[in-house]
This record gives sequence, C-alpha cells and structure tokens, in this order.
Amino acid sequence: MLVTSYDWFTVIVSVLVAMLASFTALDMAGRVATSTGKTALVWLFGGGFAMGIGIWAMHFIGMLSMSLDMVMSYNPLLTAVSMVIAVLASIFALWLVCSGELPWPRLCGGAVVLGSGVVAMHYTGMAALMFAPGIIWNGYWVAASVVIALVASGAALWLAFNLREGHGRVTLLRIGASVVMGCAIAGMHYTGMAAANFPMQSHATHMGVNSNWLAMLVTVVTLSILGITLLVSMLDARMQARTSILARSLAEANRELAQLALHDNLTRLPNRILLEDRLDQAINKADREHSHFALMFMDLDGFKAVNDAFGHHVGDNLLIAVTERMTGQMKGHYTLARMGGDEFVLLIEIDDPNDAAAAADALVKAIEKPFSISRYELMVSLSIGIAVYPGDGVDERELMFNADAAMYHTKNNGRNGYNFFQPSMNTLAQSQLQLNNDLWQAMENNELRLFYQPKYCAPSGPIIGFEALLRWQHPTRGLLTPDKFLPMAEKTGMIINIGNWVINEACRQLHCWHLLGHPHWSVAVNLSALQFEQSNLVETVTQALSQHQIPAELLTLEVTETTAMRDPEESVRILTELTNMGVKASIDDFGTGYSSLLYLKRLPASELKIDRAFVNELQAKSEDATIVSAIVALAQSLNLKVVAEGVETEGQQAFLTGLGCNTLQGYLLGKPVPPERIGELPEFVTPAAELEVTAK
Repeated sequence: MLVTSYDWFTVIVSVLVAMLASFTALDMAGRVATSTGKTALVWLFGGGFAMGIGIWAMHFIGMLSMSLDMVMSYNPLLTAVSMVIAVLASIFALWLVCSGELPWPRLCGGAVVLGSGVVAMHYTGMAALMFAPGIIWNGYWVAASVVIALVASGAALWLAFNLREGHGRVTLLRIGASVVMGCAIAGMHYTGMAAANFPMQSHATHMGVNSNWLAMLVTVVTLSILGITLLVSMLDARMQARTSILARSLAEANRELAQLALHDNLTRLPNRILLEDRLDQAINKADREHSHFALMFMDLDGFKAVNDAFGHHVGDNLLIAVTERMTGQMKGHYTLARMGGDEFVLLIEIDDPNDAAAAADALVKAIEKPFSISRYELMVSLSIGIAVYPGDGVDERELMFNADAAMYHTKNNGRNGYNFFQPSMNTLAQSQLQLNNDLWQAMENNELRLFYQPKYCAPSGPIIGFEALLRWQHPTRGLLTPDKFLPMAEKTGMIINIGNWVINEACRQLHCWHLLGHPHWSVAVNLSALQFEQSNLVETVTQALSQHQIPAELLTLEVTETTAMRDPEESVRILTELTNMGVKASIDDFGTGYSSLLYLKRLPASELKIDRAFVNELQAKSEDATIVSAIVALAQSLNLKVVAEGVETEGQQAFLTGLGCNTLQGYLLGKPVPPERIGELPEFVTPAAELEVTAK
C-alpha cells in the first residue's frame, strides 16, 4: 500500500472551515426561525447553500491535505455531485430544525437522513479521485465514520434547534457549539480517510482537475461564500434589531397616545371619548342580554369656591383625592369617567334600581367626609343624577341628558344627594339647555348690553367714572342679570369672547362720553378668571384703547382677589405689563379671599375695592366695621385708593367717608343704567357732610 501523509496547515484550515460552516448553520437556523413568508424561504435556500458549500469544502480541503507519491486529479462530475449532496443535506437540516417541534423520533430520523447525506457526500467525493486500480476500503473504519456521521448529525440538529432563537448569550453559545460540531465533522472526515488504502501499483490518470491550484481556489471561494453569508446575516440581524426597537418605541408611543387620547390627564380616568365607547358597548350588551345598567352624572358641590380660594394646585389635588375615594367605593363592572372640571360620570351594571341607589348613597357619604389637602381641611359634597337603561333613555344622548337633568334637580333641592330621573325634570333641563344655545347666538344678534353704575368721589361727588356691568337682553326672557348666564358662559368658555366684547364696548362708550364733554370720566371693567389667564389679554386691551382713542389711565381693569392669588407670580407679571401701559388695576372683592401680603405688596394695583358683603351690615363697632377699617388702613399704608361698593344707606356713606374711602358706589348714589340714561344721573348727590360721622 502507498504511504499517505497530511499537510498539517491544510488540515487545520479544513477544521477551521468546518467550524465556520457549523457557525453559519447555527446562524442560518436562527434567521429562518425568525423570518416568515418569502424571506424565510430565501434564508432557507441561501443559508442551506452556504452551509452545504462549507461542509463540502471542508471535506474537499481535507482530501487535498493528503499527500501521495503521485499527482492527484478529480472527476469533475462526481466532485459536483458530492457538492450537490452536501447542499441538499444542509437545506434539509435547516428545514427540519425550523419547522416547529423536534421530538426525539423526529430528531433521530433527521439525524439518519442528514448523516446519510454527509456519508454520501464524503464517499462520493472520495470516488472522484482519478487513479487506477482504485481504493481498497477498510470496513471497520468505514463503519466508524458512519457512526460518527450519524451522532454528529444528531448533535448538530439538536444544537441548531435549541440555539435558533436569539437571547443575550446566544452568540457565545453558537461559537462553542460550532467548535464542537466542526470537530465532529472533521473527525468523521478523517476517520473516513483512514478507511482508504491505496495499492502500490496505483497511478494517476491525469484526466481530471489538477489539485495543485484547486486547494487555493476552493478555500478562497468557500471562505468568501461563508463570510458574505455571515456578513449579510449579521447586517440583517442588526437591521431587524433596530426595526424591533423602533417597533417597540412606536408601540409604546401609540400606547401613550391612546392613554392621552382616551384618559383624563389629571385623574387618569376615562374621558368623554372612552366613556361614549363604553356606553355604546353597555347598550349593545343590555339589548342582547336583556339586562340593565345605570348612568350617574355627578358634580362636586363647592369645588369652585375651593379652587378660587386656594388655587389650581389645591383644586387639582382635591380632584385626585375625590377620584381615589370614588374608586374605592366601586365594585363589579363599572366605568368611572371625568367629563372635565368637577363633573364625573359613572356607568355601572345593576340588577335593579336599588343597586344604583346603594352605589350613589355610598359615593355621597364618602365624598362628604373632609379631605386633607396641602395642610387644609376641605369640604365638598356630591350631587348625583341617575338614569337607568332602558327606562330613562334609548340611546347615549338621551341617557346623558336625562342623568344631567336629574343631577341639576339634586342641586336645586339642597345638593349632597342623589335623584333618579323623572320626566318632569326635563322642563328645567331643557330650559337650561335652550338658554345655553341662545347664549351662543347672543353676541351675533347684538343682545348683550352694558349698564353703567356711577362711581362718586367720596362723600357725594362728582362722578369720576363708571363700572361697566353686563346684561343680556334675551328675546323672550327679558333682561337677564349676569348670575343667570355668566356661570354657564364660564363653564363653556364663551366668557372669553364675551369679556373681550365688554372691554371693546366699554371703551367705545367712554369715547362717546368724552366727545360729549366729559373727558375726565373713566370706566372700570371686570375681568373673569379665564379672561385674565388668556395670553392675548394685553393685546386685546391695547387694541381697544387704540381703536377708540382712550387714554390708558382712564381704563381700570378689576380682578378679584381670588383670581389674582390663584397664580400670584403670573398675576404680578400680567398686571405689571398692563400698568406699564398706563392702565389702572383694581383688586375687587377684597377681604373675601386668602391674600398673601407679600404678593399684595408686589401687585401693581392702584386701588382696593371693598366687597359689598362687608358694607351691607356695616355698623359702628361691628365686626364688619373692624374689617373695613383694617382694609382701609392697609390700603393707605400701601398708597392705594379705596373703593367701597354696595353703599345703600346714608350711614354707610358717612362711615366709609370718615374712614377715608376715596370712591363710593351703590344704589344710594346711583343704580346701574343703560348708557342713554347716564344724563339722568346727578353730578353730585346729597352731601354727607351734614350727617354725623362716627368712625372708630
């Protein structure tokens, strides 16, 4: 027999190629497992081809590492057939490990098929050697190579199946597994090579492909194919990772957007949009199952007073606490939603109306207990209106309308309780709804009016200006005072446009009086809380003054104490900007809020206005007299003028004059009148100097 030897460098290269092919196989299994459709097919056939070429190249390079005393040549057809067998076996292996589960019977069957393919590839490649008389095989070594091929194939399939899904350590595990698999494949090949014996009289035929340059060509081409395959795989994996991260980010963003779109930002309760969807589902379920549910419209009594007195921050915290207390009372299937402001709606499944009554009673009792918010103990109550489906409405709009009507009935009957809807309640509710609709048209139809109450220099004149007071000349209800429609305007936001109209109309009328010979008259306009918070307030005032040629110092803007103290820093900024223009600022209803003297000192106001509540019961040595005296003394120490409103008796006139009030207004001096009747007002009123003045 001819003596064979091996070039160890080529042997090492073949083992490294086997390891690289194994790593490619494991990586391709992962690509196929994480892909779908045509992409999975591309990775299956492309990966199978690269993997098969790698295994075949390892075998072929291993054969080229064998040295004999003759020049080796190979049959091109058989060499190509051995490569095709390797590719088909690789495609089968990838398909097997990526087609779902891999139980032991299937694993063993796959190992037999793959192992047989590897054996067929090896011995077909050996048969491609072109020499005579031929190879003499050692049966024991052949059997050993077959066993190794079967075991290595089973191990390869098992490793590929279990490492096909990526996780944190998958790359390191694949590298380790590829080393084991490469060594197993190399072991099978060189065992098969050991089974081949070459007779002494063997000689090459010199008719095939010469091996002198074939080793280099196969090595370069194989490494290129495997390298390109792995590079494409890694780039695709990185792209998929980035796509996955982007998809997760988009999904998270969509969830946040859905949260914002369907939930109230403050309380995290469902908002009107989500409530409407839940209500529609509840109606469909009730119709399908012939069941019932209750819709409760709820409003917090006294919340506005808390919000005005203590500011938005305390008000927001109170709403959150109310939400938590309400939620704690809920059981079963329900939806608690916030409609905005201090309005809530509860949708709850019931068996009979008594269930709704029990739930409403529990909510009322829970909310009437004191709330401890920011060191304050706050008291609010709950007014609830209940509509039951299907008796109190057949659709969402009717149910909401009737529950709202029942809630207003509760408010009009003492608050802090609940009422079921009754058809008679619709009269009041429809009246309020109609009034609300009419208010939207009031400005377009020129139905708003300004009345003017004179302001007299204490004690009895002359007239120094007027306070503009809003009225609504309703086409069917007559002249309406602000308390009949302004709360509704504030609730709907119409107060902004109405307030801007008042500023412009007051300046227009003042210009008319100036032309009639009263150039020193001024006008005072009340600002609502919403209007005061508008970013374009200064622009609105500037435009009105310019349009009607009014000196800025003849316009006074009145802001209530609670509005000014809601956000003191912002109030200082806004009033400073206005007073820098020359506009005067007045703190209205002073003494009814919770002012900080630190901020009061910083407010660029020119006057304080004493609330009529202190003037109404004003008597010497009374508590109100003490309060008024303190307010006047405070104003004088801050160099502020004092305006007293609500003067209705000569005693009040005398007392306030004696204290040092600069300006008086009230029914004693002059009632609010439309502009065409201003001429009927006396320039001076009955002097108070003749009255005995006692101010202590």
